Amino acid sequence: QVRLVESGGGLVQAGDSLRLSCAASGRTFSSYTMGWFRQAQGKEREFVAGSRWTGGSTTYADSVKDRFTMSRDYAKNTVYLQIDSLKTEDTAVYYCAAWAYANAFRWDTANYRGQGTQVTVAS
Repeated sequence: QVRLVESGGGLVQAGDSLRLSCAASGRTFSSYTMGWFRQAQGKEREFVAGSRWTGGSTTYADSVKDRFTMSRDYAKNTVYLQIDSLKTEDTAVYYCAAWAYANAFRWDTANYRGQGTQVTVAS
């Protein structure tokens, strides 16, 4: 069974840092495009960061590109999202997703999606 499992969320203070993980199992995701999304309560899910399997640069949403860093550990079949200088508006459930073929980072076209990890940032 193919799964994406996010972890690393929790309750943190504004200004803190956090590293989220998305562990993939059931197949190798080295040839998959991977991405992170988040959904705050009462809001639509939004794209945060994405990394194409072909390598090259990572794409970030404008709202997070100075504070978020996405990385991949191919040996561990895991992707990470480092979040620095957390803000209260970063409070959301964070999800990872994987695409076998992707022209755009769209949640609805992902081949696999995780269940999410909650990040809550207190002021």
